[in-house]
Order: sequence, then C-alpha cells, then structure tokens
Amino acid sequence: QVQLVESGGGSAQAGGSLKLSCVASGYTSDNYYMGWFRQAPGKEREGVAVISRSYGATYSDSVLGRFTISKDADKNTLYLQMNNLLPEDTAVYYCAADRSDAYFYPRARDVPVYKYRGQGTQVTVSL
Repeated sequence: QVQLVESGGGSAQAGGSLKLSCVASGYTSDNYYMGWFRQAPGKEREGVAVISRSYGATYSDSVLGRFTISKDADKNTLYLQMNNLLPEDTAVYYCAADRSDAYFYPRARDVPVYKYRGQGTQVTVSL
C-alpha cells in the first residue's frame, strides 16, 4: 500500500524559506511520478512541481525560480525547497504520486489528480 507522509510546514515571513519533506513507502519510486500540489482556502488545488527520472523537474509558473523539487532515492523521500516565499504561497501543501504509465509525460498541473496523496502540511507566509 502506497503511503506518503509530509512534514516541514510552518510559518515564515515574506522573503523567507521553508523546506517540505515527504517520506514514501509501499512502491518503487522509479515507476512513479512524484510531486507537490497546494490548496489555499476558497481556491482550487494547484499543481506546484513534479519530478521524474526520465524528465527531471517541472514547475508551475507561479513558483518557477523560487521553489525546487528534489528526491533522495535512497531515503525514498521527496523534498520541496521554497525560497523567496510570498503571502500568496500560503496553503496546505500535499505530496502526491502516481504510476508514470498513466500519463504521457509529467506536468505540474496534473499532480492534484494523482492517485496517492499525503495528509498535507500547512504553510503560512506573512508580511
């Protein structure tokens, strides 16, 4: 059974940084796309970033140049380094994964519909 557990959320001031982690278990990550999506109150889910062995990393326009997704295969852990945070980055962030053969190629905007997701971690950015 696939399980994803996020950690690392919290509060930061605008311009600051936070790093999220997601420990995965129950599957072989080489056959899966892994990514992050977020949901702010009253807003739709937004795919933030996705990573795969074949295609590397892709990002939404809203975080490009500020966020970095990475993966430690030995630890089966996914990360999201968030720099230069903005108040509009405030949201619950979710780690998600799905089999790579379900998609032609990985896109950040598909991450919210991935089959497996964690419980979410809150990120709050203040001025």
